[in-house]
Amino acid sequence: MASEGRTPGAVRRSVEKSRHAAHRVRSWSATFRGRLVIAGAGMAALVVLLLALIGLPHVFRGPTVRSFAGDIGAATAARVRAVESATGVRLVPGTIADVTVDGDGFFPRLWADLREAERTIAIVAYYWGGGAALDTTAGILAERARAGVAVHVVYDAFGAGDLAPIYFDSLRAAGVRLAEFRPLRWYSLDRATHRTHVRAIVIDGRVGYTGGFGIDDKWLGNGSSPGHWRETNIRFTGPAVTQLEAAFVAHWAEAAGELLAAPPADSTAAPLPAAAGAGEPLSGIIHSPAGIGSSRAERLLALSIAVARQRLWITNAYFVPADDFVRMLTEAAARGVDVRLLTNGGGTDVKTTWYAGRHRYEPLLEGGVRIFEFQPTVMHAKTLLADDAWVWIGTINFDNRSLAYNDEVAFLALDARLALRMDSIFRADAGRSREITLDEFRRRPRLRRLLEWASSLVAALL
Repeated sequence: MASEGRTPGAVRRSVEKSRHAAHRVRSWSATFRGRLVIAGAGMAALVVLLLALIGLPHVFRGPTVRSFAGDIGAATAARVRAVESATGVRLVPGTIADVTVDGDGFFPRLWADLREAERTIAIVAYYWGGGAALDTTAGILAERARAGVAVHVVYDAFGAGDLAPIYFDSLRAAGVRLAEFRPLRWYSLDRATHRTHVRAIVIDGRVGYTGGFGIDDKWLGNGSSPGHWRETNIRFTGPAVTQLEAAFVAHWAEAAGELLAAPPADSTAAPLPAAAGAGEPLSGIIHSPAGIGSSRAERLLALSIAVARQRLWITNAYFVPADDFVRMLTEAAARGVDVRLLTNGGGTDVKTTWYAGRHRYEPLLEGGVRIFEFQPTVMHAKTLLADDAWVWIGTINFDNRSLAYNDEVAFLALDARLALRMDSIFRADAGRSREITLDEFRRRPRLRRLLEWASSLVAALL
């Protein structure tokens, strides 16, 4: 036996040692478990603290509009009243608007207007990137500031996050006033996901620009080749400029803590609106700030779907509709509206968004919605055409981020001439797109189906 040749005392000591060793093992195990529990509780407390700082509504939120009630009809006056009551936007006569397509149609005209600025330049722009587009734009802004023009620029902390500080330093040195919109700080996590996606440029209070543009080289060119994005913007003069300027003033007040007064009216200022004549174009600017509850952007989108009687042609870069908007689109198709969606193809810059959007294709195709995916390059435009007059062009994407999280703007118009222009642009883009059919879509590979399903799980954050 193992105890032969050993004294009883030695045996007892050996047993005691074994007991002490076992006790130490149990004690260490209990301590380890206790530390795991403490660590787990600490992590849980940290998560709870972060969610308390951010606020659950800022983390898990989506569009709140689920349906539309009432029949607006086709009368212009009824549609104007519906838009104004749903969004707060005033649609007034007197604005003259021109669509600019891609960088070739946008930047030369913008740069010419900036060079002619005599009094003020006001800019809010989400995306800034180094390169020729920024070099030229920054050079003009600096030159105008040195010439005595009051130049104010609001940039988003996230959208301009990769920009080298030397750009900001050189603009400040020239006299350009800059303000960062919602810097990323631990004590303002409740606003971290609420970015300004706005693009607004106002020159001398008389010329306005908005659309999907960014100050970056990918917005240069003709929108027909990889690396040169397809974009639609709008330049306008008249009363709508003042409404766009209001969006800038709101941004500057938050970012800089200073309320800017509009310059005194003179001969270059936008004229006051007169009473609209029969058939006269009406237009305005919607500014949809981020916040809790129903946003102006989602109310605008729901209303635009509801008022369509003959057609609803939507071009949108990032299409990830909530279930209720899928239903609204298919209901429009069911009542005889020609519903067409033109969005990105596989060349998109955000694959997750593309997959999540494709997860919605099947019910849309089954419901009679026609879907086109643009092929030559990234499609970044955000436009809508309903029937023969209702148009909007701006920054609003058909996704939860635009409808619930971001500040957005769009130029709105009841304008038959502008509608004809948007008709021709849509048809040209559709001609360079691949139409998705239901039978073909149902034959897509299983891996793609899996990617679409997985991406749809985070659709609320896209």
